[in-house]
Amino acid sequence: MTGKINLWRQIKEDFAQPLKNDPAINSKVELFFNYPGVWAIVNYRVANILYRHGFRRVARALMGLSQFITNIDIHPACVIGRRVFLDHAFGVVIGETAIVEDDILIYQGVTLGGVSLDRGQKRHPTIKSGTVIGAGAKVLGDITIGKNCRIGSNSVVVNSVDDNSTAVGIPARVIKKGRDKNPMAHNKIPDINKELFLYLFKRVKALETAISKQHEDQNLVETDMELEAIYKQFLKSVKD
Repeated sequence: MTGKINLWRQIKEDFAQPLKNDPAINSKVELFFNYPGVWAIVNYRVANILYRHGFRRVARALMGLSQFITNIDIHPACVIGRRVFLDHAFGVVIGETAIVEDDILIYQGVTLGGVSLDRGQKRHPTIKSGTVIGAGAKVLGDITIGKNCRIGSNSVVVNSVDDNSTAVGIPARVIKKGRDKNPMAHNKIPDINKELFLYLFKRVKALETAISKQHEDQNLVETDMELEAIYKQFLKSVKD
């Protein structure tokens, strides 16, 4: 992560993020009424300092109040870098041992959660700089999401993801490697479940046709070759 700056400069930087990342904002006044993610991050900055200086109960109380107001649950002990933007942000959860580096965009409903009850251990993910996490995604456990990654909406990530990768699905699989020019274009992420169901549907149809002998043998061979091509493409798309 980039070098530390003092609290007031960091808060000023946090308030600048909607102006840089959200084309819907028309006035700085909107920051006070329409961006709970910004307020949650600002409250976290203060609570994190209190937590690190031993005022843990006060820090937890502050973030509890922040959660009540913003509907965003951030543990004061987690590490959040600079220029992190929670867009819309409702329902975002960031656990105690999570590390969120610089220049990260997180949409509503995202959980950076743990899968262990062991105290004193790192239980939550590390998100490297430049990553975009789509709405509703769950990133669980002590795993690492590499730099400049893209996590598809509603994906459940339980394994580490290499730098410059796109991961989707339940559980999430890497479907593309290489940095995207537009990491926010989630509408261009392929639906691997749809591809699999299409393959299964066509395979069942081919088997029904073979049993009923409604088509000539040549047509069945051609259909089988087409399905094999679809299946190979599906395997390629979900290969780690």
